[in-house]
Amino acid sequence: MADSSDQGAVVSNKQVIFRNFISGFPKESDMFVATGPVKLKLPEGSRGVLLKNLYLSCDPYMRILMTPKNEGSGEVFAPYAPGSPVSGFGVAKVLDSGHPDFKKGDIVWGITKWEEYSVISAPEILFKIQHTDVPLSYYTGILALPGLTAYAGFYELCSPKKGEYVYVSAAAGAVGQLVGQFAKLMGCYVVGSAGSKEKVDLLKSKFRFDEAFNYKEEHDLDAALKRYFPEGIDIYFENVGGKMLDAVLLNMRDHGRIAVCGMISQYNAEKPEGVCNLMNVVYKRVRMQGFNVFDHFQQYAKFLETVIPYIKEGKIAYVEDIAEGLESGASALVGLFNGRNIGKQVVVVARE
Repeated sequence: MADSSDQGAVVSNKQVIFRNFISGFPKESDMFVATGPVKLKLPEGSRGVLLKNLYLSCDPYMRILMTPKNEGSGEVFAPYAPGSPVSGFGVAKVLDSGHPDFKKGDIVWGITKWEEYSVISAPEILFKIQHTDVPLSYYTGILALPGLTAYAGFYELCSPKKGEYVYVSAAAGAVGQLVGQFAKLMGCYVVGSAGSKEKVDLLKSKFRFDEAFNYKEEHDLDAALKRYFPEGIDIYFENVGGKMLDAVLLNMRDHGRIAVCGMISQYNAEKPEGVCNLMNVVYKRVRMQGFNVFDHFQQYAKFLETVIPYIKEGKIAYVEDIAEGLESGASALVGLFNGRNIGKQVVVVARE
């Protein structure tokens, strides 16, 4: 419960503020750093928690929240409020709690704000971290939403079998790097695409993909996929959309499966690209399914039981791109959309 032994110090609280709704690609100037006061104590009777934020996650979905919600868009989160702090997933330490599930000193992950200290009035969106013998920053990625997304999307939606042909787009990102490694552990043949030579090399050397290619160097994506999948694709883990999806549809095998995780190529487009080859879903009896990781939270404990041993035994590699300080937050987030990051993009607010 909240400690009533003192009134709590008032300290400065650095924040990353969202300036206003945008169209097209986000810019660093769409956010700014400001400082305001915060009391390091909850008010009497509060059921919330006071957090000291440690690590913040940069995720592609955050671009969607920079636009007013459109009717029928089906987004999980409400858009950001202009003039308020950016919010997203992060790792934090509990400084004060009025909620029975959390106590001072607990380490948690979940939805927080881009600031040094946050008061969370609905702590049901937080998960207490039990396994602290792995880097805490992993709870922005491999052991949080990206990891669970890769796990549920691949194993639940794709129903993989040993020896199948698997293609992963945006394969060097937080989700893609894990999907490819899960597929390799299943005994599948795995190819990934990314947007630089450095990322392609990473896919083959560190993540043990069978093959990888730089999509920016391919003038004909259909021909590129035929080169790597002469017998076609059984499973496509979709992170990109647009022209890539259109080319994949031409190369799917009969009864193939496509898990639609995201379409980062479309998030900044004022007019989304059309997809022309959808009749291949009919011809080849392809199952193509979108999913939302929030529908799979009941699998989180099982997911940890599977993945933490993989990490400790060195069966899964994981790469983070670390940006130091809230001042670097806007640059780190914007960098997702021009491919600047290598691995999971994390912003460090404080290490303790």
